[in-house]
Amino acid sequence: MTFSADLGLAYPELILAIGALVLLVAGAFAPKAARAVGWAAVAVLAAAAYQAATGPFGKGFSGGIISDAGSAFAQVAIYASSAICIPLGQRWFERRGVDNFEFPILILLAALGMGMMVSAGDLISLYVGVELHSLALYVLAAMHRDNARASEAGLKYFVLGALSSGLLLYGASLVYGFAGSTLFSDIAAAVHHGASTGVLFGLVFLICGLGFKVSAAPFHMWTPDVYEGAPTPVVAFFAAAPKLAAMVLFARLLGQGFGGAMIQWQQVLVALGLISIGVGAFAGLAQKNLKRLWAYSSIANVGYAIIGLSAGSAEGVQSMLVFMVLYMVDVTGFFACLAALKRQGRDMETIEDMAGLFKEQPGIALAMTAFSLSALGLPPFSGFWAKVFVFKAALAAGLPIAAVLGLVGSVVAAFYYLRLIKVMWFDGSVGVTDTPPIEARIIGVGLALFSFPIVLGALIWIYPAAGRAAHAFGLV
Repeated sequence: MTFSADLGLAYPELILAIGALVLLVAGAFAPKAARAVGWAAVAVLAAAAYQAATGPFGKGFSGGIISDAGSAFAQVAIYASSAICIPLGQRWFERRGVDNFEFPILILLAALGMGMMVSAGDLISLYVGVELHSLALYVLAAMHRDNARASEAGLKYFVLGALSSGLLLYGASLVYGFAGSTLFSDIAAAVHHGASTGVLFGLVFLICGLGFKVSAAPFHMWTPDVYEGAPTPVVAFFAAAPKLAAMVLFARLLGQGFGGAMIQWQQVLVALGLISIGVGAFAGLAQKNLKRLWAYSSIANVGYAIIGLSAGSAEGVQSMLVFMVLYMVDVTGFFACLAALKRQGRDMETIEDMAGLFKEQPGIALAMTAFSLSALGLPPFSGFWAKVFVFKAALAAGLPIAAVLGLVGSVVAAFYYLRLIKVMWFDGSVGVTDTPPIEARIIGVGLALFSFPIVLGALIWIYPAAGRAAHAFGLV
């Protein structure tokens, strides 16, 4: 392919990169125009999503970038999630006297890294994408500079993120040394008749490094502390788009690069998924802080997505994509509602703070109830359908024990979701809530409507689109 054709495949990433640079210069000269910069960033994300959806498709830069149905599906979802978090976060910071134009630009840079992750065709572009999005997330975690907990969250995320980067690099170097190439297609040819011990060691390190990025247990130790300390809208962003990007990268790496070693990595993924479900379900029972509770919820839900991927089939990848998109709706909506709530000037972050919320803010209480029931997997909410697809794929792949244990994990986790609902609906109020900001109410209630009942109609589009995307990852 010519250089111009290669650039054509990278148009979504170029739109984000150029948009971020232009807005950075504009913000530097007009720092008080933070809101205008934010809406311009939303427009840049919309343009990138449109470009990703319309193509062109193919392989570029000697196979380093792959643009196909899989990358298009993931990029549209990632850019949409990122765009929702920009107005939510900007208004949250404004209400606390932090008027910074850097927030939407960091979101753009993180989205750029995630776009590269889902389009990666070799280990080098994989690492560049992971690091670009990670560096932006480290800064976002510590964005509220006057808050000691936010600074601590950013530092913890950075230190443990550096460890995961080291694991990724070491694994990539082992794979390159024993397979002789960094391209996924060449690695697939090298392991077609069985992977050598060196390649398998490298693959294990790659899986561990990506396990950090998706908060899979036992690589989850950063998640509760970072979620608790980071600004609430930033947590809404952390818990959604980066998880989808890392899971899609997982699927592309394993399907297109290590399809011949499926028997080996399938066992590792099943163990990783079940450990995550167990840790998320049982550790969440002891949590009082809602951010920490949903951190463990995200660990458990990533476990379900990994179980879907461990099926090692196109159906399994399809179930993972549907699960992650629907989970993104739930977690973004829940944290949008949480960002809207204050009681007498103090953020409401614990389960006790939610006492009597239904009597004071029935709309937000209903929305948070919908998100909790969806994350629980109660029919007919979106989370129920997501788990049905995952369990169906696991059973079809001959993994009945994984499906049964996953169902048990859902039953255990039901306690902390139902406890929150009980406190909101039936406990007496402990004060008067402040008037919620309009943008957070709109985002929270709108996404709650998607969780139920609009999702039943949306699945008619999402499920087949995820099916077309799944076939691009090399698994059948």
